[in-house]
Amino acid sequence: MRVELLGVEPLTKAAFAPFGDVIEVEGAERRLINNGSTERFHDLARVEAEGTEARVLINIFRGQPFAAPIDITMMERHPFGSQAFIPLQGRPFLVVVAQDAAGKPGPLRAFLARSDQGVNYWRNVWHHPLLSLEQASDFLIVDRAGMEDNLEEYFFPDFICRIDTITDF
Repeated sequence: MRVELLGVEPLTKAAFAPFGDVIEVEGAERRLINNGSTERFHDLARVEAEGTEARVLINIFRGQPFAAPIDITMMERHPFGSQAFIPLQGRPFLVVVAQDAAGKPGPLRAFLARSDQGVNYWRNVWHHPLLSLEQASDFLIVDRAGMEDNLEEYFFPDFICRIDTITDF
């Protein structure tokens, strides 16, 4: 089995643009609403829900913590809808993504999401399932429901991508 080391990058809107949206207030359009008592940070992510009887779901996922080294042996994608992950407890988490390469994940990229950032994976973007760090963490998930199966998984047959260290940026 071939093992390849994967470095971790800071999560920025520019670096993550091929895969989806970074959900954060920094740089967002700000609107005052409710007679000036509330700030609205507007249109932070493109929610996608395609297919028969498609609708948007809001869930809470509780991710168990991972510690380095982390072996990436599989990826998943959602062909009919986007999937957003927003941390609820102010903890950083790890994001591993890849663009499609003929029906399977292309080269992997890993990002460290700060405690004040979330991500929205666009539909058909390969990503690793939730990678909480430090301790069990809750995430608000915006997802898609519908008649079609919205999950494809790919297990690497002879390849492991390993994250040995996670640096706080």
